[in-house]
Amino acid sequence: MQIRKAQEADFPRVMELYKQLQPKDPVLTDGGDHAVFQEILRAPWLSLFVLVDRGQVQSTCYLNVIPNITRSASSYAIIENVVTDEEARGKGYGKCIIAHALEAAWAAGCYKVMLQTGSTRESTHAFYRACGFSGDDKHAYVAWRVGLQR
Repeated sequence: MQIRKAQEADFPRVMELYKQLQPKDPVLTDGGDHAVFQEILRAPWLSLFVLVDRGQVQSTCYLNVIPNITRSASSYAIIENVVTDEEARGKGYGKCIIAHALEAAWAAGCYKVMLQTGSTRESTHAFYRACGFSGDDKHAYVAWRVGLQR
């Protein structure tokens, strides 16, 4: 098992995993998704991690490190788009990739890492608690662009 930053060749598999995460998302045919993928790969404050096992990307998560003026000018981070292949769940891949993302955030000098989930399943919330997150410290408010709500 290996965890690393995504590479250009990972794009098709990452998109397969994202389709499992957001099955209602439209498939883009104009290359916009690929352009954003390349932008993420180039940006030093963004990290798209992949967990590879047996030659296949099994899990991914996206770490955004955000500069900050408060907290002694310490950055903070947001983890997004955590997904493990449906057939590979229960093997600890998700916990491993989250731990890797947290270590990357701490190494970048972040004072906190946040994530949100739209899931109402207790198992999802238990998973994030087991990864070291608390659901009691902050409250998330989300404003959706018209037409893009869940």
